[in-house]
Amino acid sequence: MEGEANSIGPLDITRVMAAIPHRYPMLLVDRVAELIPDRSITAIKAVTINEGFFQGHFPGRPIMPGVLIVEALAQAAGILAVESLGLAGSGKLVYFMSIDGVKFRKPVEPGVLLTLEAEFVQKRSRVCKFAGKARIDGELAAECEFTAMIADPPKA
Repeated sequence: MEGEANSIGPLDITRVMAAIPHRYPMLLVDRVAELIPDRSITAIKAVTINEGFFQGHFPGRPIMPGVLIVEALAQAAGILAVESLGLAGSGKLVYFMSIDGVKFRKPVEPGVLLTLEAEFVQKRSRVCKFAGKARIDGELAAECEFTAMIADPPKA
């Protein structure tokens, strides 16, 4: 992936927030290391003890909930989709449609940089399928496939 001619990155938190509507406490992507439009993204989540979920998951043994690891992968994929389709700043949302084959391989603890890798498996104008992998120091922590729909936000 490195050195790809049409790659974009790194993208800072301002650019991340321009691509997806998530905000604290649900924004789970801190930066994008590399984005290759129409292909893949590598993003980073700095996992710190200050995350609110560590208070209860689990006291004495803090572990990032698996559903939030999958959500972080989906947010990275959402950035990939929005940037690839030229929709940054458009207000479009990326909604989960399905999540398949989720496997958790290693617990995600405070103090790590979680590398989020997502790639297109299939891309249409409104529905995209992705493969995602979360890694810690190169070791696989979680993986899944998911499908998402790009849509307008609900009317107020």
